Amino acid sequence: MQDASNLTRILGAIAAILFGSGGILALFYGANRIVNRFSQTWRDRILPWVYIGPAMVMLTAYLILPTLRTIYLSFLDRGSDKFIGLKNYTFAFTNDAMLTAFRNNLLWLVLVTFISVALGLVIAVLVDRVKYEPLAKGLIFLPMAISFVGASVIWRFVYAYSPPGADQIGLLNAIAVGLGFEPIGWLVNKALNNFALIAIMIWLQTGFCMVLLSSAIKGIPGDVLEAARMDGANELQVFWRITIPMIRSTILVVTTTLTVLVLKVFDIVFVMTGGNLDTDVIASLMIKQMFKFRDFGKGSAIAVVLLLAVIPVMVVNIRRFRQQEVN
Repeated sequence: MQDASNLTRILGAIAAILFGSGGILALFYGANRIVNRFSQTWRDRILPWVYIGPAMVMLTAYLILPTLRTIYLSFLDRGSDKFIGLKNYTFAFTNDAMLTAFRNNLLWLVLVTFISVALGLVIAVLVDRVKYEPLAKGLIFLPMAISFVGASVIWRFVYAYSPPGADQIGLLNAIAVGLGFEPIGWLVNKALNNFALIAIMIWLQTGFCMVLLSSAIKGIPGDVLEAARMDGANELQVFWRITIPMIRSTILVVTTTLTVLVLKVFDIVFVMTGGNLDTDVIASLMIKQMFKFRDFGKGSAIAVVLLLAVIPVMVVNIRRFRQQEVN
């Protein structure tokens, strides 16, 4: 019976893929044939909308409308029955748990963004000079192939703690005990747990920063660097006065991309600590209010706050992309 059920699910998935892909192809093919019957003037006007129309419909149905509904729900009570004005937003900016989440998000934002970009930049410069550059880059970029949840599971074993005298299965505590120190509760010590979680994100994102920044560095004309060296500039001066200014736009794009990612971080906190012991961030509190406490008003208000925090960063990124297209 179980085998038959699994076979049915597999066949259903295959059918969904075939009919879904085939349906999309048929839709575009049919629409294209209809548009070709119009005059050239109307064809040029209609054809772009034929191709972006389905995407616009999906974007509206699964992004714009849910966003508008979330904003609407943020002004209602926990059961979405009664209008309560700005009370949910008052909670979002005055509640102790929310203030802790804001503090943690700010800590994540500063440390993850700065350290990941700085490490990525330094590694990009150094790896560019080693003999086995592709292999070195591949190893550093490898964590990007792991999901946030998968990385969190791996690092739970790295941070695992056992009482003094017991066998330490956690890598860090095994090293600490081997060196004669006491084991440390990395995830239960409030002075360390947020930094322990942040380290996971840095480990994941440094390779991403390195790849993009390395590409930008390789785009710097070699004669510019050579001219600077011939003028007496040492490698540190070339790095600060030539390399960084010439890849500033790429650094900004990488930084803003990381900023958006950090503002939405949730998986690592959820898997590692569940938001306990003062490790909650904005996204994890939103999930708690929505699905644990069933308070849709407060959860929606927190979601809107998170959206408002992300929008300015997205605007900066879009403007930067437009400037690059113009140039």
